[in-house]
Amino acid sequence: MRDFFSDILAVKSINPILGNNTSEGTGTGVDLQGFKGASMLAHVGQSGDTLSGSVYITVKFQECDTDTPGSYTDIADADLNGGANAVVIDAAAEDELIVQRGYVGAKRWVRVLLAFTGTHTNGTPISAAVIKGLPAHGPVQ
Repeated sequence: MRDFFSDILAVKSINPILGNNTSEGTGTGVDLQGFKGASMLAHVGQSGDTLSGSVYITVKFQECDTDTPGSYTDIADADLNGGANAVVIDAAAEDELIVQRGYVGAKRWVRVLLAFTGTHTNGTPISAAVIKGLPAHGPVQ
């Protein structure tokens, strides 16, 4: 088996937290300069609230040219590998998962967004990371 430890760099976007609102679910931007690829991961635990059509979490992946608040937009499905953007978690059978997408867009900055809709009183464990890969210069570790 071949090791690729020196060719990837994992960066936190959302620190592990018991999330109750979109502010807590808004990830930190990750700079992709010097890398030609990235994989984004959102980890959602077991919800402490009853999820439904009016109480749910939407996992989104976003991009922008500069790390400026308000400048991030949802990544187009065509720029993601592994499935569509905007994964809605609105039932207990849908939580406790990791949503992973590969980024093939051209923007410099990416982040993960976990948007909470409705009243989330008890919260849901969340976290997110971006794994930068295909470095222009290695090793990165």
